[in-house]
Amino acid sequence: MNKVRIITDSNSGILQSEAESLDIVVIPMPFTVNSEEYLEDISITQDEFYAHLENNADVKTSQPSQYYLEELWKKELENYDEILYIPMSSGLSKTCENAKNYADKYNGKVSVVDNHRISVTLKTSVLEAIEFKEQGLSASEIKDILERDAYKSSIYITMGVLKYLKKGGRIKPAAAAIGDMLKLKPVLSSNGDTFDKFTIAMSLNQAKKKMIAQIKSELEGKFSEEYSKGLMSLSVAHTYNEQEAMKFKEDIMNALPDVKFNFVNPLSLSVACHIGPGALAIAICIDNRK
Repeated sequence: MNKVRIITDSNSGILQSEAESLDIVVIPMPFTVNSEEYLEDISITQDEFYAHLENNADVKTSQPSQYYLEELWKKELENYDEILYIPMSSGLSKTCENAKNYADKYNGKVSVVDNHRISVTLKTSVLEAIEFKEQGLSASEIKDILERDAYKSSIYITMGVLKYLKKGGRIKPAAAAIGDMLKLKPVLSSNGDTFDKFTIAMSLNQAKKKMIAQIKSELEGKFSEEYSKGLMSLSVAHTYNEQEAMKFKEDIMNALPDVKFNFVNPLSLSVACHIGPGALAIAICIDNRK
C-alpha cells in the first residue's frame, strides 16, 4: 500500500496543534502587517492579528513560495510515496494553480486538488481525504473523488462592519458609510470561486434567518439527492465572533435538526483581513465520511 502524506494550508482553519493529532501537514499562509511578514498560527495569534486590524495596520496577503513548497514536498517524499496537497480554491488564490505547475516535476508523486473549497468546507475535504487514505486509496484516487464533488458546497457570510470591504475597494466609501450608519448587513455568497452579493439585511438576526432559509432551500433543491442520502453537513465560521457563532449554531440546529453539524471555526487570517471582525458564515457541503 502506498503511503500518502496529506498536506493542506491554514485557510482550512486547521490549527497546527490539530494537524499534529490528525497526522497531516498544514502550511501556514504568509501575510504582511506593515511590511513585516507573519505566518498564521506560527508567529502571530488571532488576538494579535485583530489588534493590528483595529489599529488600521496595512495588512496584505501572500502565498507560499515555490521554493518553500518544493522543499516541503522533497522532505515529505523521503518518508512517503505520494503527496496529496489540498490548498484553498483556485478561484480565490493563485496558490493552487502555481502548485499544479510545480507538481509537474514530481512524476505523478504529488497530486494537487482543486475542489473549490475554503475554510470549513476545505476542512471537511481534508477530513474526507484522511478517511479515504485509511481505506487504502491512492493520492490520485482521492483527488478524483474530491474534484468530482467540487461544486457541492455553498457559503453565505454576513459582515460585522463594512470598512474592510471599503478598504479593499470592494465597495465604495459612500456606500460603506451609509451601510454602517443604517446598520445594514450585506450577505455574500460563494460556491468556492468568488464571493458575490447575495442580499442585504436590516439586522444581524435578519441576516442569519435569510442565510438559514437559503441553505434549507438548497438542501431541498440542488442538493436534494445528497441530502436524502445524509451526505450533506453544516458548519459555522466567524471572524473574532465566537459567542455569536455559537448562538448561530443553535439557530441552525433548531432549524435543520436532521443535517449533520461539523464545526464552529474561526475564518483564516488571510480571509479575515478582507472582512474584519464580527463576520458570521454558514457553510454546507457534501461530506462522504462514514
